[in-house]
Amino acid sequence: MGKLSGLNPERVFYYFEKLTQIPRCSGEEQEVSDYLKGVALDLGLEVIQDEELNIIIKKPGTPGYENKPIIVLQGHMDMVCEKADDIDFDFSKDPIDISIEGDYVVAKDTTLGADNGIAVAISLAILESKDIAHPPLEVLITTNEEVGLTGAASLNPEHINGRILINIDSEEEGIVLVSCAGGENNIVTIPLSWTPLDSNKSSFLLRISGLIGGHSGMEINKGRANSNKLMGRLLYGIKQEIDFDLGYIEGGSKSNAIPRLNVTKIAVDNNDVEKLFEIVKKIEKDLSLELASSDAGLAISLEKIDNLTNVFTKSVKDKIITALMVIPNGVHSMSQDIEGLVESSNNLGVVKTYDEEVVFECSIRSSVASLKKNISDQIKLLAHLLDCQWESTSAYPAWQYKKDSYIRQVFIKSYKELFDKDLEVGAIHAGLECGIFDEKFDNIDMISFGPDLKGVHAPGEALSISSTERTYRLLIKVLENI
Repeated sequence: MGKLSGLNPERVFYYFEKLTQIPRCSGEEQEVSDYLKGVALDLGLEVIQDEELNIIIKKPGTPGYENKPIIVLQGHMDMVCEKADDIDFDFSKDPIDISIEGDYVVAKDTTLGADNGIAVAISLAILESKDIAHPPLEVLITTNEEVGLTGAASLNPEHINGRILINIDSEEEGIVLVSCAGGENNIVTIPLSWTPLDSNKSSFLLRISGLIGGHSGMEINKGRANSNKLMGRLLYGIKQEIDFDLGYIEGGSKSNAIPRLNVTKIAVDNNDVEKLFEIVKKIEKDLSLELASSDAGLAISLEKIDNLTNVFTKSVKDKIITALMVIPNGVHSMSQDIEGLVESSNNLGVVKTYDEEVVFECSIRSSVASLKKNISDQIKLLAHLLDCQWESTSAYPAWQYKKDSYIRQVFIKSYKELFDKDLEVGAIHAGLECGIFDEKFDNIDMISFGPDLKGVHAPGEALSISSTERTYRLLIKVLENI
């Protein structure tokens, strides 16, 4: 072991540190999938690596547990790859720089990948153990969870025999999840038309930065600013005062992460330069007051550039500003049944300029299918009014609450025995692969749990060390109690 040497559970943190050294951005899981296959073979266990690089590892039950129900331990191997704006880091080859800060394992300038590397590490530690009592196990580690759950969706049901599944992809200790939101991505595409930049105009790089960002499901209710929506307000505010040209816009990198940065190129008449700085300064002051509690680090900069030669036509510029302003974003509705649970939401996660089009990517989530459709219909109607393209992709189902659950009762009993307090049962406004499995497998009994994580999907992501230890103990107790 290296930096995490001496932490407990030792083998969990051993495998977790190994994973931080292996590239595993969503869609780039070949190396980590091969690593997991190699671990299984070294342990002498049956392993399946399918065409989507999903890994299924099977281990017989320990003495006395051979004929107990098969338990599926499940997580995903991919991670959201986000880095601080000012660092040079390549997720395809650079190991994640981890450190210990108090009770947390932290990646200061990048995401850590505890979502969901900790599930993989816990599962591997149990697979290699020789002194943990457990029923027959099937460890299922899927791919591409963060950008559409496609690994789970492509899974051949014949590879899995267990009908009790423990998903280790939750982020708050002491709470087990029994339901999750469904979702889909909406893509709006505005075709580009260009015009040469007037020689009497000056070009500027307009940048919004310093935002916290975060997970578009878990943290959508925290009121954190969305850099793409802020840029829409900024551009619209400038438009109310002076004429300007728009030549480029880019913000966010993942539809399921609240965007922290937006960079836009604009041009104004030389006579309006001073006025432009005044407008931007005023809007920055207004936004800073609004976001003083949620995003105190907000920064808006305006820098003169010389590389803008062509700009969008006025029609295209107006469509882009309209889309930024009108596409719904944030919490859409709250659950009336579960206090504090977001029921439906949308995140305008990505805006990007290509050679012939500007693309807007949204992540819609809802535990009620009709509300998800309603948000999608709003975006579709806007696209129609703007005479541009609309597409729905990566739809996944919700995981509906089941009144009777054997594994839920085992968790409640085991938690009480270990910690002498009651386990909280809840739901989550985020997509879990349990929704896919609920459709794919008949009569499957599922639960989701995990250790405390902070700042998931954003630089500075952190994993609680003590919570990981307690989570591991709870899982061992559950396996023993089945």
